[in-house]
Amino acid sequence: MKAVVYNEYGSPDVLQLISLEKPTPGDNDILIKIYASTVIMGDCELRNLTLPLWTRIPMRLIMGYRRPKRFRPGMELAGVIESVGKNVVSFKAGDCVFGLSDMRMGTNAEYKILKASFALGIKPSNVSFEDAATIPVGGINALHFLRKAKTKAGQKVLVIGAGGCIGIYAVQLAKLFGDQVTAVDSAKKLEVVHAAGADYVIDYTSEDFTKNGEHYDVILDTVYTSSFSKCVNSLTEDGVYLLANPGPLRMLRSLWVEWTSRKKVIFEFAGMKVEDLNYLAELISSGKLKPVIDKRYPIEQIVEAHRYVEQGNKIGCLIINVVDTNT
Repeated sequence: MKAVVYNEYGSPDVLQLISLEKPTPGDNDILIKIYASTVIMGDCELRNLTLPLWTRIPMRLIMGYRRPKRFRPGMELAGVIESVGKNVVSFKAGDCVFGLSDMRMGTNAEYKILKASFALGIKPSNVSFEDAATIPVGGINALHFLRKAKTKAGQKVLVIGAGGCIGIYAVQLAKLFGDQVTAVDSAKKLEVVHAAGADYVIDYTSEDFTKNGEHYDVILDTVYTSSFSKCVNSLTEDGVYLLANPGPLRMLRSLWVEWTSRKKVIFEFAGMKVEDLNYLAELISSGKLKPVIDKRYPIEQIVEAHRYVEQGNKIGCLIINVVDTNT
């Protein structure tokens, strides 16, 4: 089978497309033939280890301290179950599924083995493999944080990094829940974000939303660079600050915020639940959500795909087509 690997940390040029033996599922496993995968910023951060310092050393211990142990990138997948182990009863060959891989990742490949107990959604027939592959990171995290905030219809929600894979879903879900949405990102992404449903858009390169006098019931921050204190000060008296990419200092500062005010800071990471995957897929199937796909690359162009994402140009999601289909 074709699979993308890298044997050293560095630029996109370390990525290689090689041939590996097709894996065989164990008794409790399923073998998925991957039709579509993605490249997200997290893939690039793991490849070149530009992660925040507090996570860099633990990731080296997992992946390999000096160099990765033939690490295979890719987190999201959508495809067809080709075969199952003899003990598997929850899935069968021919099921169209989508989800997030295990810690070994490896979805930028033709095949992936997962345990049958792993959380996988069933792809509706009218949802493409490409669209389904965008759900596990962007859709699930956006849904998770908005639910944690317990947003109510009519509240003011601000999304920082609204043009990313989490942000673009958060804009749409917040509108679906009846909120008023302000989206913050670079100018080149705002037209798409506005089309996705944002009521107001702000170009962060020319306007500081923390100085416009507005206060928001919920702020979802999907990037590292926003000022913690300024975001907290831009909340209403009982507002909620959602941190999709928290660092240890922000976690500690959140305790002080909650001790000294009615505001809340939430940074709990999203879990993968089958019911949530299927819920989002049904919203797409019914036309209530629309995945935003910036570009599509064949797996043979994985280097170009990583380079594009790493430059910060991506709007929404970027797809890796392993099988040339969009059915």
